[in-house]
Amino acid sequence: MIRLIVLIILLSIENISAQDFQGIATYQTNRKFDVKLDSTQLNSEMQKQIHEMMKKQFQKEFTLRFNTTESVYEEEENLGAPQPASGVRIMVTGSGASDILYKNNKQERFVAQREMLGKMFLVKDTLTNYDWKLENKTKKIGNYNCYKATAKRTIERMISMSTNTDSEENVEKEEITITAWYTPEIPVSNGPSTFWGLPGLIMEVNDGQQSMLCSKIILNPKKKIEIKEPTKGKVVTETKFEEITLKKMTEMQDRRSNRDDGNNIQIRIGG
Repeated sequence: MIRLIVLIILLSIENISAQDFQGIATYQTNRKFDVKLDSTQLNSEMQKQIHEMMKKQFQKEFTLRFNTTESVYEEEENLGAPQPASGVRIMVTGSGASDILYKNNKQERFVAQREMLGKMFLVKDTLTNYDWKLENKTKKIGNYNCYKATAKRTIERMISMSTNTDSEENVEKEEITITAWYTPEIPVSNGPSTFWGLPGLIMEVNDGQQSMLCSKIILNPKKKIEIKEPTKGKVVTETKFEEITLKKMTEMQDRRSNRDDGNNIQIRIGG
C-alpha cells in the first residue's frame, strides 16, 4: 500500500510545474538540552537558570518557502531572545542552523549562507541522502494525513564545559534514528532544515535531540514566492566550514581563559 502511494505521489510531482505549485511552511523547533553542570562550580539556582535559558535559546521559528524542486529555509527574527546570565558564555556549534539555507532537490545540492564571528561564508555541498524506511503508521498534523518514515545516521556529538582552571571535552560517534512524518497531500520532496527525500512535505521530524513541527502552511499564495540562491560569502565546503568553526571556537576559548577572573563558566554544545 505504501509503495503504491509513493508511486502515485512521485508521478504527481513530475506532472506539476515547479513554477505553478508553491507554498510557505512555518516550523517550530525545539532542542533537547541535557548537559550535566558541575555542582561545585554552580549552585542549584544557577543551574536551573542556565537550563531554562538554554531551553528558550533553542525554541525558534523558521519558514520554508518551496516549490517542487527548490526551497529556502530561514529563521524568523526573534526580538525577545533570552540574554546570557552574568558570568556565562554560550557557544553553539554544529547546530545545523543557517542564516539562509537553499536546497535544490532536483540537483541534490544545497547552498547555506552562514555568518561566523562577523564573517560571511557560502557553504556549497551535496545534500545528504537519507535512507528512509517508509512505515504504515499514520497520524494527523493539522488538517493533513501524515505517514511515518525513519532513517539511521551516524553523527559526531560534542559537549564541553570549561572554567579558567579546568576544561573537559569529549567527541563521540553516535548512531541516531531520525523519525519523520510526511504528507503525500503536499506533493513536494522537501522539509525543514536539510531534511528531504520523502514522497511528500515533511511536517514533523525528530532526531532525538531536536524536533521540528510544522504549525502553519500556505499553499499557492496570490503573491508569487521568490526562491533565490544566496550568493554572498566566501565559498567553502561543509567539511571546511566545520574545520573553520572548530578552530575559531578554540581560539575564542583560549583567549577568554587567559583573561578570565575565575568566575566565568563557558558551555559549548555541538552535534
